[in-house]
Amino acid sequence: MPKSLKSAQQTGDFSGRLKINVTSTTGFLPVRGATVTISNSDTPEDIIEQVTTDESGQTPEVSLPAPNLEYSMEPSEPRPYTDYNIEVTAPGFEPVRIVGSEILPDEESLQNVSMIPLETANGQEEDINIPDHTLYGEYPPKIPEAEVKTDPETGEIILSRVVIPEYVIVHDGVPNDSSAPNYYVRYKDYIKNVASSEIYATWSESTIYANILAIQSFTLNRVYTEW
Repeated sequence: MPKSLKSAQQTGDFSGRLKINVTSTTGFLPVRGATVTISNSDTPEDIIEQVTTDESGQTPEVSLPAPNLEYSMEPSEPRPYTDYNIEVTAPGFEPVRIVGSEILPDEESLQNVSMIPLETANGQEEDINIPDHTLYGEYPPKIPEAEVKTDPETGEIILSRVVIPEYVIVHDGVPNDSSAPNYYVRYKDYIKNVASSEIYATWSESTIYANILAIQSFTLNRVYTEW
């Protein structure tokens, strides 16, 4: 049973839900009996909830205070989500600390946590910092691109139909930075990660579908014209 250290009802009328899934980096097996401690990022010393993972490596759903729902419906100064810190410890594993897990009102947030077994860990614990959402934080403008691009003569075969790739290559830097690493990411995971970074789960279902279709279209256009 979860050990509630502070009631969500004490800090506001709106709340979101958080569920954590804990697995091992070795074989992606569930980590049973992991202790998950949740605190507000603004006051990390004050513990809000402490729960334990079950045999599937999952915690029970935790209700946490969140801002007014209207904040995420149009551009506004108040932050439309609440940041939480998540600390996970388990016997035989390196501790994990996530800073800035975002909770929106009336929505469930699923946070995956991968733990490194001590026998394979390098002993250097690192925090996972989640930056501000792109709709709220201040980021440099996107690099403008031509609306119409010419197809270079590469000798590659152009398929007569769209084929969804299993993986896409993500360049972790600006396009002309050759020193930035490339990562192979599963197509479905990439679309999910981009969607969660560019839209809010509180939006209407039709709006979310439209944005995801735009993300898929842009990704496939990039795949077939540049990669």
